[in-house]
Amino acid sequence: QVQLVESGGGLVQAGGSQRLSCVASGSIFHINAMDWYRQAPGKQRELVAAAFTAWGTTYADSVKGRFTISGDKVKNVVYLQMNSLKPEDSAVYYCHVQVIVLGEGSHSRDFWGQGTQVTVSE
Repeated sequence: QVQLVESGGGLVQAGGSQRLSCVASGSIFHINAMDWYRQAPGKQRELVAAAFTAWGTTYADSVKGRFTISGDKVKNVVYLQMNSLKPEDSAVYYCHVQVIVLGEGSHSRDFWGQGTQVTVSE
């Protein structure tokens, strides 16, 4: 019903930058939230940045000042600009959206992208 296509990611040297993109398509009536999560080997998935919250954009403490999330609910797209990357930023990054699907009233559902690997070398 709702598909997420992520792009970006790959290998980058420490101090470098990358931009991740996520486009949502399908039976979307309304987008409540668009976020980026990441999961490193042996660690739990963690929220990196969230757009469209009641407080605006929010960030994990570890990425504040380095990462910027932006999005467009009309175009159903969310970006994550990552600057000053560190080796500890290496992880699989996942796009997450919470949407109201067409024909399902006001019920919200969560959808995840397939994940994109970001590797930051020393």
